[in-house]
Amino acid sequence: MNEVQLRKSELFDDPLRLFNVMLDDIRNATKYIYLETYKYGNDPIGMKFRDELTKKAKQGVDVKVMIDSWGAYVNRNFFAEMIKHGGKLRFFKKINISINFFTKSHRRNHRKLLIIDDNIFYIGSVNISNYSIVWREGVLRMENQMAMIFKKLFLDNFAIYNKYFYDKIIYSKVIKYKEYEIIRDVPTTVLQPTKKKYIELIRGAKEEIIIETPYFLPGSYVRKALIEAAKRGVKIKVLTPKHSDVGIVDTLRSRYLGEMHRNGIEFIFYLPYNLHAKIFLVDKKYFVLGTSNFDYRSFRFQHEINLFGNNRNIVNQIVDHLNGTISDSVPFDYQHWLKRPFIEKFFEWIFIPFRHFF
Repeated sequence: MNEVQLRKSELFDDPLRLFNVMLDDIRNATKYIYLETYKYGNDPIGMKFRDELTKKAKQGVDVKVMIDSWGAYVNRNFFAEMIKHGGKLRFFKKINISINFFTKSHRRNHRKLLIIDDNIFYIGSVNISNYSIVWREGVLRMENQMAMIFKKLFLDNFAIYNKYFYDKIIYSKVIKYKEYEIIRDVPTTVLQPTKKKYIELIRGAKEEIIIETPYFLPGSYVRKALIEAAKRGVKIKVLTPKHSDVGIVDTLRSRYLGEMHRNGIEFIFYLPYNLHAKIFLVDKKYFVLGTSNFDYRSFRFQHEINLFGNNRNIVNQIVDHLNGTISDSVPFDYQHWLKRPFIEKFFEWIFIPFRHFF
């Protein structure tokens, strides 16, 4: 057990501390362990999780693991012992080399969940990998009966792991539990419930909006809503890494910085390593936390899952987390941006037609 008593709702931003708590919960599981992730590394972290999951499978605990095919750095052989003892493994939507390669293979499962024994669940930004061990993340661990809802949603996704046709309306329906909403995205240009929730919150904001995201590439409707909110006096801060792990996205982002800065939106660049948390906070009252990046790709092409709520304890933890992010950040330098080299402007222009795909 952990030496430090955890709260019923605990926000983690340090992957090393998070992984240790996750592994403790896995060791203490008695009924089931369901893990869903985008990336799974063939590295010490991946091996540690595999070994603990295998031990639980040997004890008769129901173990199910689902990894996105695109993000998997492991194969079935990696989990052979777990499978031998009854654990179930699925790779979400294998990559198909065909004439419609992009259309089918780009629809990835970006969700990251761990659900244990109808009582504990994790939702947030972290993958199971050494790769991001020093990144700043945002993962919420909760102990309550909402875990049973996440269990059902996991099993629903587990069932369509290899399907390209299913009822998207049902699979993206918002689920309400007390003061919370579970918001799911599936690949679609029409439904996009997370984007719609963001626009609703932006339009209803009274004082402040803080967006924390590794990749900032919102579409025109979201940018318009943010600019309109800034014009009516809402303070808007976008916290994003100075240099993310996807350089092309940083280049594309740069194209929008000047316009949005001139319209009153403040950009703040996180300096140490990569900022990978996905958090949206309005008026220090309402939050959205989960797996969605603030970009086209998450809104249109990927399976995502987010939690909306106004729980005071969670909000206070989010505020502390965001303040910590800001303390290790620097403000956007508009004058420096104006003087950026021509080659940077050229690549911004070149990449814009492909902005939906990164």
